[in-house]
Amino acid sequence: MNLKSERRGIHVDQSELLCKKGCGYYGNPAWQGFCSKCWREEYHKARQKQIQEDWELAERLQREEEEAYASSQSTQGAQSLTFSKFEEKKTNEKTRKVTTVKKFFTASSRAGAKKAEIQEAKAPSPSIHRQASIETDRVSKEFIEFIRTYQKPGQDIYKQCKLFLDTMSHKRELSIEEQSECAQDFYQNVADRLQTRWKVPPEKVEKAMDEVEKYIMTRQYKYVFCPETTDDEKKDLAVQKRIRALHWVTPQMLCVPVSEEIPEVSDMVVKAITDIIEMDSKRVPRDKLACITKCSKHIFNAIKITKNEPASADDFLPTLIYIVLKGNPPRLQSNIQYITRFCNPSRLMTGEDGYYFTNLCCAVAFIEKLDAQSLNLSQEDFDRFMTGQTSPKKQESDSFSPDVCLGVKQMCKSLDLLSQLNERQERIVSEAKKLEKDLIDWTDGITKEVEDIVEKYPLEIKAKSQALAAIDSENVENDKLPPPLQPQVYAG
Repeated sequence: MNLKSERRGIHVDQSELLCKKGCGYYGNPAWQGFCSKCWREEYHKARQKQIQEDWELAERLQREEEEAYASSQSTQGAQSLTFSKFEEKKTNEKTRKVTTVKKFFTASSRAGAKKAEIQEAKAPSPSIHRQASIETDRVSKEFIEFIRTYQKPGQDIYKQCKLFLDTMSHKRELSIEEQSECAQDFYQNVADRLQTRWKVPPEKVEKAMDEVEKYIMTRQYKYVFCPETTDDEKKDLAVQKRIRALHWVTPQMLCVPVSEEIPEVSDMVVKAITDIIEMDSKRVPRDKLACITKCSKHIFNAIKITKNEPASADDFLPTLIYIVLKGNPPRLQSNIQYITRFCNPSRLMTGEDGYYFTNLCCAVAFIEKLDAQSLNLSQEDFDRFMTGQTSPKKQESDSFSPDVCLGVKQMCKSLDLLSQLNERQERIVSEAKKLEKDLIDWTDGITKEVEDIVEKYPLEIKAKSQALAAIDSENVENDKLPPPLQPQVYAG
């Protein structure tokens, strides 16, 4: 008993201060009357019980989902009704479980917990308004089968993933950068829990994180890939337009050490283009990286076959640029941004996937800033190629292999002749326009000079003067003058 309590006359029953479990230690009202040791034990028991219930709930929901999917295949007429009821049941059950967990582990009052439960029950779940795709169902089944091999750590992984998806469904209004930070923090937290709490080996942690990323991003893909709140789509269109304008770039301009005349090398180039285009069809960042890696390996093989020696990094990047220009992959910038934002950071920072992805980013940056100096061309030729006025000269007929037919050689000669005639006509038209401009300038110059002279020395026109009178008209004594002399003719 406290000494101050005795002095104040307050009597406290010692039995009321003891732990409820009867261990003999004093209890704490903040711990519901338990001592610290007993409270930790009760806490862990309740937590393990809750995890087990969540695991059983997941299995039951999975079975119900499979049954609902099977019944929807057999009865197409009742598909929408069955699926909506199933989703509503699953949502209500999940909401009740999550609310129970939050109420148990939160140190809030009962009134606050009850209010949070009511608000959470009223929050609509996005799963009610959309139907899961076949790929999402397949990934969910594979994920559940995978985490079963991890036993208790797998249960913890599944619970964390579900909570993360529920949280992100209520954060759609966040910017894409903030959603990216949430995803990266989630990856880090899950990896740390597996390593520190469950003591999972590093190789199994890496494999588990790959499956977590696959499960999470398959469900989040439609919300975070090329969202309307960003300018990713605008950048995609700009890059595609830029690549189409550079269709005239040849391997020789980029110093690409690949000869497509070799059938095996040509096949490798086609496979590399197919892989880089296929990247857009994947949903998981790791799968998109896998497409980039396969494309890069085909490029290395093509270089090796052409040069008969292992390829170097100096050979790889120009060839990758050429493959991107030739393939023009759809939504290239959106895919790069998606991988950067939501891929597991350990995969991007280490390994061959990260190396190849970095080179792809460098290739796109080079294409966006490509100019005449990059291709060792004059600015005049580069501008004419970009505007489509002309194109680089075709391959000379002497350099063709003996297997090429005469028709192809003649066609190439004709194309070369047409190209030369086109260039000659363009020069004539350009000189004619220049001459016309010079004549107009000369005429304008002469007109201006005349105007300046007239302005400087204006022409003054005087009034008409009176007619001149006779020289002796004013002489009043004309009558006194002798008569004028008359010419005389003398006979000879």
